[in-house]
Order: sequence, then structure tokens, then C-alpha cells
Amino acid sequence: MPRKLTLLPLIAATYFIVAGGPFGLEDIVARAGYAGAILILLVTPVVWAIPSALMVSELASTIPEEGGYYVWATRSMGPFWGFQEAWLSLVGSVFDMAIYPTLFVSYLGHFAPAVTAGWRGFAIGVALIGVAAAWNLLGASAVGDSSVVMAILLLTPFAVLSAYAAMHRGAAPSHAALPVHFDLLGGILVAMWNYMGFDNTSTIAAEVDRPRRTYPLAMAGTVAIIALSYVIPIGAVALTGLPLARWSTGGWADVARGVFGSSPAGPAIAFSITAVGMMAAAGTLLGLTLALSRLPAVLAQDGYLPRVLARRNPYTGVPWVAVLVCAGAWAACLGLSFSKLVMLDVLLTGLSILLEFASLVALRIREPLLPRPYKVPGGLAGAIGIGVPPLALLILTGVRNQAEAIGPFNALQLGGILIGLGVVAYFLRARKQQT
Repeated sequence: MPRKLTLLPLIAATYFIVAGGPFGLEDIVARAGYAGAILILLVTPVVWAIPSALMVSELASTIPEEGGYYVWATRSMGPFWGFQEAWLSLVGSVFDMAIYPTLFVSYLGHFAPAVTAGWRGFAIGVALIGVAAAWNLLGASAVGDSSVVMAILLLTPFAVLSAYAAMHRGAAPSHAALPVHFDLLGGILVAMWNYMGFDNTSTIAAEVDRPRRTYPLAMAGTVAIIALSYVIPIGAVALTGLPLARWSTGGWADVARGVFGSSPAGPAIAFSITAVGMMAAAGTLLGLTLALSRLPAVLAQDGYLPRVLARRNPYTGVPWVAVLVCAGAWAACLGLSFSKLVMLDVLLTGLSILLEFASLVALRIREPLLPRPYKVPGGLAGAIGIGVPPLALLILTGVRNQAEAIGPFNALQLGGILIGLGVVAYFLRARKQQT
């Protein structure tokens, strides 16, 4: 029997699935400044991450089945909404999973620009996806155990950077207070992405040890670790007065060089941050491959996708065909820029998260006597209330996305087309079954 994930490996895997360290936060500082970034990173978990974690804690501990949010939506609202939940998650994952090879190549490029030049960057991204798929074929426990080790290695350079920055305060220059082009909504959008993904761990509930107890503890622990690992390094660097011009996508190594200045330790810390930046992208890709590959396998079992996707390795329980097919789909989106990938990911995956909040409420109404090891406090009103702040944030980001063009469409239009295709796909499948 395959070994199951226990609490600490699940926390580590969730940390990589949701965050993968402070990487990706550089855009928030560049868009909103130090004070704005810290405010965004403190407020976003309250209105976005904590509601999501509470929702996942109740539903994953109540219905600990493989397929997670797809099973929740199907059981609470019927097969149409279950399919839309799965569709939004899978389509969103295509853009989400292309982000991490992009970040990996970006960090590698800071260290060795010639290595990532031209076609080499694309080839490295494809190779990284292949490595993550191969590692996942070893089983969920292998992914969880490696995530614990990687999380410790990942956070160590940032602890050193934060301690050094806190002990070397400087007078903040006037031009460090606000960026030249202040973009609050853009910063919030990136922060939402950095706090998004708690629901993805639900798809592996059948591979978690004592899921009814483990999920609520894992969600609470991960939210706290993520918030601290985001705010502390940025707050510490802000004390040094480092100019905002040093902040750019994939630029933590440049930030470290600026903080350490002529200190002999500077190059070593910059190098280690670059190294763990690459490892963070790889770790996140590894964890998400674990979570997202289970969804098409369950859809195949229910007849929505070809049955071959449900094939599993008899020794590890891994749906190996689904893992390989997903890896191929993710590699197809490596050409888009970081900002465009984030916008499409937040829009599509954010809507799927709203369906999960709807599933929470619908299940409370349809099955009020269902045993719930963990329950969102406040009764039905509490279950409804925690979905309101995420809804408000998604409306704001929808307004922001109208300004971003992707080919002949803006991000909101392209997202709308992809959402509509999900509805069409469901009814085409239903019609095929009737004939």
C-alpha cells in the first residue's frame, strides 16, 4: 500500500503549492512601494487566503475524497457545476503551471544570462516540467518528503538576508517611498496569486493520513508560515532604504546585492537566493503536478475524459497517464509573459474558488446533518460571509484585467471565452451520451 502524507509533509507541499517562498513578490514592491506591499500582503490573507483556508478545512475534512473540489461541487450543486469547477481549475492550471518554469528561467538568467538566451530558456522550462512529472511518478509521499527538505533550504537565505537587513538600517531616500507608476490593483492581483492554491491540496485527500484531522491543521499552519515568509523579508529590506528600482521580476538576488553592498557575504547570499529561487519554482511545480494531475484522472473515471487518463501505477497509486498528459499541456503555454499568465490564472482559478465557496453554502443547506470534523464558525451566515471578500477582490481584478491585451483580446475577454467553452464542452458531452 502506498505511504500516505502526514501533517508536516502536507504543510510543506501546501506551502509550495500556494507560495514557494517570497518569489514573485518583487512585482508587488515595484508596483506599490514598501509600505503598500506590506499592507497588501497583510490584508490579502485576511480577505483572500484565510477564507479559502477555512473553506478547504471544512470541505476537505468533511468529504476527504480524491478529486477534492470537483467532488464537492458535484455533490452539493450537481454534475453541471462539478464539471465547470473542474474545467476552470484545469484551464487555469495551464496558465498557472507555465508561471513556475518562467520564474525558474528568470532566476537562472540573473545568474547566467547566456544559458537562458534564445531558445534555451524555453527548452529549460520544458525540461523542468519533465523532471516534475518524473518525480511525481514516484508517489505522493516522495513529493511530500522532498518538499520538507526544500522548504528548509528555501527559507534559510531569506532568514539571513532579513537578519542582516534589520541590523543595517539606513535612511530611506525620498524616491524609495513610492514607485514611479503606482499600481495598487496590479499589486493586489500579484498578491492574490501568491496566496492562491489552498484548494489544490484537496484533490489528494485519498492520499493523506487521517485527512479529517490533518487538513484543518495543515491549512492553519500554512497560512501563518506563508504570511511570515512574505512580510518579514520585505519589511527588513525596507528598513535599509534600498531604492525601488532594484525590485523587478526574478530580482531577489539584485535586492540581496543592494542590501549587502560591499560585504563579503553579499555575493554568497545573492548566489544562494538565486539557487533557492530556482528550487522554489521547481518545488511549486512539483507540488502542483501532484495536486492537479489527480483531477483529470477522476474526471476520466466519471466519463468526462478518456478512460486512459485514469490508469494508475499499481505500486504508487499515481495516475501516470494523467501526469504525462498534463505536463504536455502545461509546456504549451511557456511563451506568455509572467504578468499575463498571472492575470489569466487569477481570473479562471479565482472563479473556480468562488464555486467552492458556493459548494460550502449549498452543502450546508442540502446536508445540514452531515458530520463535519471542522466547521466554519457562524452558522450558515458565516459560511456565506467568508465568500464575500474573495468575490469583491475578483471584481476588482476583473476591472484591472480589461487593460491587458493578449493577442486580439484583453485578459478578461480571453478568460470569458475559455469559461464559455466549459459550458459548451459539458453540453456536447451530455448530447453525445444521449445519442
